[in-house]
Amino acid sequence: MLEKKMRRFKTEQEAFWAGDFGAEYIQRNRGDALLASNLAFFTKSLQAAHGLKSCIEFGANIGMNLRALKLLYPESAQHGIEINADAAQQLAEVIPPDHVHNMSILEFQSSETWDLVLVKGVLIHINPDALPEVYDQLFAACGRYLLVAEYYNPSPVAIAYRGHNERLFKRDFAGEIMERHPRMQLVDYGFVYRRDPSFPQDDITWFLMEKRSD
Repeated sequence: MLEKKMRRFKTEQEAFWAGDFGAEYIQRNRGDALLASNLAFFTKSLQAAHGLKSCIEFGANIGMNLRALKLLYPESAQHGIEINADAAQQLAEVIPPDHVHNMSILEFQSSETWDLVLVKGVLIHINPDALPEVYDQLFAACGRYLLVAEYYNPSPVAIAYRGHNERLFKRDFAGEIMERHPRMQLVDYGFVYRRDPSFPQDDITWFLMEKRSD
């Protein structure tokens, strides 16, 4: 079992998700209906991706996305970065415990690369000043594909999140990544509506990018 430890963070947003609010999030985002929606989501968003033998999720929570990906790619080696200790403990029941990185994304460092790097509903909660650093980490970890699934807005905007200010930000995350790292090129993109009658997601716009070798 992963040990809980007291930590200091660079931003207010990290401390927010590492604490009680992050633990409460677990209860709202689990269950068979979400797993089914995630299966439908990844079947569509990764249709153009090939050879996914390894993946890492930035902000994996309790592993609902990784569970779906494991059903689609059963031989894939999975890793996850998760800031909240309670969520990380449950994540360790989904993927090998030594593949769970219980830390802030801003603390994560590795020389390893993965066929698929996933970030879904996470960049929206990161301090905007820290995004360039996170973009660099996503690029460094990417062996071939990067899937970004977030709330989209053509220009940066902050909106209230469950009664809290400065905790949710919308912008063109994928566009900024491609501008900062021109080797990342768009392969596919799409939108999933919260009112989808069969497999809803939370108004997510997704972008699949491939890391070109040249």
